[in-house]
Amino acid sequence: MTQDEIAPIHPDEGADDIAQRQMRGPALSQSADEAQLAARWRGQARALIFTFCGLLAALVAFVAIFNPFGNLPLRILGPHVVMDINQRYQYPALIREGNFDSFVLGTSTSRLLEPDRLNEALGGRFINLALNSGRAWEQYRLGKLALRNVSSPRNVLVGLDVVWCYSDADQVRTTKRGFPEWMFDENSWNDLPYMLNMRTVEISARRLAYHLGFLGPRVPSNGYEVFVPPESEYDAEKAARKIWKNKKKARPGQVGTYQVSEVERKSWRYPALDWLDRLLGLVPHSSNVMLTWMPVHIAAQPAPFSHKAAREAECKARVAEIAARHGAHDVDFRILSDVTRRDENYWDRLHYRVPVAAKIVEGLAEAVRTQQDSATGFWVYSAGPAR
Repeated sequence: MTQDEIAPIHPDEGADDIAQRQMRGPALSQSADEAQLAARWRGQARALIFTFCGLLAALVAFVAIFNPFGNLPLRILGPHVVMDINQRYQYPALIREGNFDSFVLGTSTSRLLEPDRLNEALGGRFINLALNSGRAWEQYRLGKLALRNVSSPRNVLVGLDVVWCYSDADQVRTTKRGFPEWMFDENSWNDLPYMLNMRTVEISARRLAYHLGFLGPRVPSNGYEVFVPPESEYDAEKAARKIWKNKKKARPGQVGTYQVSEVERKSWRYPALDWLDRLLGLVPHSSNVMLTWMPVHIAAQPAPFSHKAAREAECKARVAEIAARHGAHDVDFRILSDVTRRDENYWDRLHYRVPVAAKIVEGLAEAVRTQQDSATGFWVYSAGPAR
């Protein structure tokens, strides 16, 4: 041991004091190491926090710039482009673009009504806002939004389906696809809590790919999309199997024996028809309003004289009353006809082929013009405006 290593002894120090002072050297060294380690951890934590905040800020800016739902006030990249498969989150932006004076509401049974054909047959600039599995409430909300943005539409076409007849329509208003009520008001600020998640980032990335030329729009600005397979892929045998698969009801010819009493008929609830009545009350009298029952295959229609047929007939009768009250056309293609009984006109029991869609547009235009039933039995004209 060198002289330097020997701790100087104070005259008044005892043995314990000397021992404690000699142990203090390693303790001080250990404290210095711990302080250095803590400082290093604090630096790493700060770097992590700064990195996270930077990434978060970049994502916020990314979503704000590409505006995936078209609902944010910042519109850097021009008109909205639909890059998402969920129409409920995309149609509000197309509506607010205002590039139409006529619109279609409905379910997937109305989606093949081509705006260009409607424009030619009925006049105006149509947008097709029909929703896959669209509930009556969702259609009502879309219609109200459309009427807020185009106050005097030239044409309003509601493609009616059985969803308007559901007794629980006021209880089951939406589907598992979700419905963004927050997107249907005029306040963009309450949309912000919903605008930063993996979905919005993904759709923003798709919009980036669109602007770089790598992807096309998911749906064009008029809302029209041929969602069924190409006509070249149609297989009549496969379609027939789909139409009649798991169908308990016999093929055409069998009828029921149900007879409804007047008391029972009056007790039936159709809550969605109140929304239809309200919606038509918002439409100016100058607009051409068409309530149009879509022609599903007879396999999707209730058997004659069955309980379901009686309920549907009552629903149609009440729709006709609403149409008459508001001066709207009520045209019914959802009947037994040469079109609806032929398997080869359909992909499945709900979805007709593109050529049938063209026939519907032609028939609707004729029904509106003549206010008469079809000479071939394709449609029944139930109500219309006074001439």
